[in-house]
Amino acid sequence: MKRSRFSEEQIIGILKEHQAGITATDLCRKHGISDATFYTWRKKYGGMEVSEAKRLKALEEENAKLKRLLAEQMMDVATLREMLGKNF
Repeated sequence: MKRSRFSEEQIIGILKEHQAGITATDLCRKHGISDATFYTWRKKYGGMEVSEAKRLKALEEENAKLKRLLAEQMMDVATLREMLGKNF
């Protein structure tokens, strides 16, 4: 996954500028981002504070780790079932 040039703090700062009255087009030009990126950020981080965004990122990382662990366990179980099904 591609890493963003902007931190959560910077993204939320940009969104707060928009809430203060600066147009989306001007913000995109000022910060060098596309309109699609701005609206994606607004959908994901709109109305959040920095602490909430950090918590969201931590939960996403934890969720990814748990999904990997689950996939590994499912592979182990499938391998064991396959081995037990064979006649020696």
